Amino acid sequence: MIQDTKQLAELLFPHVTMTPEEMEEKFPLRNLPEGAKVTRFGPSPTGFVHFGGLFPVTVSERLAHQSGGVFFLRIEDTDAKREIEGAAEGLIKTLSRYGINFDEGAVLGGDKGDYGPYRQSQRRDIYHVFAKKLVLDGHAYPCFTSDEELEALKTVDKKAEIKARDWQAEAEAQKAQMLKQREITLDEVKENLEAGNPFVLRILADGNPEIKTKFTDLVKGNLEIPENDEDFVLLKSDGIPTYHFAHAVDDHLMRTTHVIRGEEWLPSLAKHIQLFKYLGFRLPKFLHISQLMKLDENGAKKKLSKRDMGANLDDYSRMGYAPDCVMEYVMTLLNSNYEEWRMQNPDKHYTEFPFNIKKMSVSGCLFDFDKLNDVSKNVISKMSADAVYEQALAWAKDNDAELAECLSKDADYAKSIFAIGRGGKKPRKDLTTWADVKPYVDLFYDELFSIKDSYAENFSKEDIKTALSAFLDSFNIADDMNAWFDKIKAIAESMGYASDMKAYKANPEAYKGNVADVSMFLRVAVTGKLNAPDMYTVMQILGYDRVVARIKAMINNL
Repeated sequence: MIQDTKQLAELLFPHVTMTPEEMEEKFPLRNLPEGAKVTRFGPSPTGFVHFGGLFPVTVSERLAHQSGGVFFLRIEDTDAKREIEGAAEGLIKTLSRYGINFDEGAVLGGDKGDYGPYRQSQRRDIYHVFAKKLVLDGHAYPCFTSDEELEALKTVDKKAEIKARDWQAEAEAQKAQMLKQREITLDEVKENLEAGNPFVLRILADGNPEIKTKFTDLVKGNLEIPENDEDFVLLKSDGIPTYHFAHAVDDHLMRTTHVIRGEEWLPSLAKHIQLFKYLGFRLPKFLHISQLMKLDENGAKKKLSKRDMGANLDDYSRMGYAPDCVMEYVMTLLNSNYEEWRMQNPDKHYTEFPFNIKKMSVSGCLFDFDKLNDVSKNVISKMSADAVYEQALAWAKDNDAELAECLSKDADYAKSIFAIGRGGKKPRKDLTTWADVKPYVDLFYDELFSIKDSYAENFSKEDIKTALSAFLDSFNIADDMNAWFDKIKAIAESMGYASDMKAYKANPEAYKGNVADVSMFLRVAVTGKLNAPDMYTVMQILGYDRVVARIKAMINNL
């Protein structure tokens, strides 16, 4: 290895004049209260927001904001080949829709905060300052390669990450080749630079994998990490850093205190521990979150992949799930005591829950649409009619023009529909998603109304007509609920149907049916359904003329 590291550093980075100490002054320690946490979300702009991404981002947001700290967004866009145009902007908008708002970082139109740039593609000069330091300290060296050799080395890096047995022999051979490249001389460096040959910068690893370091992960607990002996890449041939190097520099300068990420990064932890040590940085606390699982067709657990239904967070918007419902469900997965807290605090927002790292699952959470639907029903049932109207209309404008037109033409009318059975200890739970709104409200809009259910064959058409005609003769929209129902009971008695359910249950053979059957005759005629909201309230909302018209239409069609 080259002994004159000062000359090597100047050869590789002649353009770097700023020192690490000057960088420290430029990005000073944050002035925050004791115990405040600084967390970040660092996605790559390579596609949609994965549902599993809600886990680390929610944990990060909760830890920062519960402690009076800072939560920032850093776009990790160092892989230009994989970047999708507009992905970063879409990510910001999607997370905002789910109540994930950042105190600083990459925002639409630029940056917000004093610790930027918050896009890694704009931080090249910063990384080179610390790359030069590593060379100067004898912790990094250049590796001049052709494009073909670079691709081969990249493959070895990926194989080393996987640590699969099938790659072991090849990885060892490649490692021997990399160790040989440590012996490069200053003259060879000068010759390659003068020839314009590209180089990657590799860390000079001094670890022994036979030696294990004790490490405490705030989710996984006490771990033993084998030391890193792999000379992994720090800077690629275009001068852009790898994730390993970029995140270490960024998390230090942005003063991140807690790094929350998926457990798939655990195999890289040894690299990061070594890198932080070489750079002289204080290691942040790490939380490696268990993978989100789902059951496959055979009932076995598997990782929720990008191809699975429910993986794309934008799908939930299209399916009509309210963001608060999704976040409520996420909280039930993140903390084992959340549901107990919810039972004790039915009216509080999920952000008031005292999130606790110690209550997170070590083994992994199971994604379940049925559970999500149950949670969603409960959340929507507790919303005000105004909130339901606003969110349902917003969804309809993007997904159902016909429904949006109906809801828009008379807001008060629509809100009176959503107010049915809302409030109280046992609110109605008709809506799971906003996609359920149209089949729920269609009976209230003539342009959507149709007869969907039919009468059971054991009821004669004459009885149905008689009951409907008798109701029309006595119907008064001004009747209160008691008077209205007394008239229905009277019709039942006049037809030989029991007006008292107890009497009917005691001796059903004595009657042609009961008052519930007569109510059903009316329900199908007025709502088109066997199951519908409270009939009295429905008639009050529809009004006299529309109720009469629908009943007459049913009589004529029988």
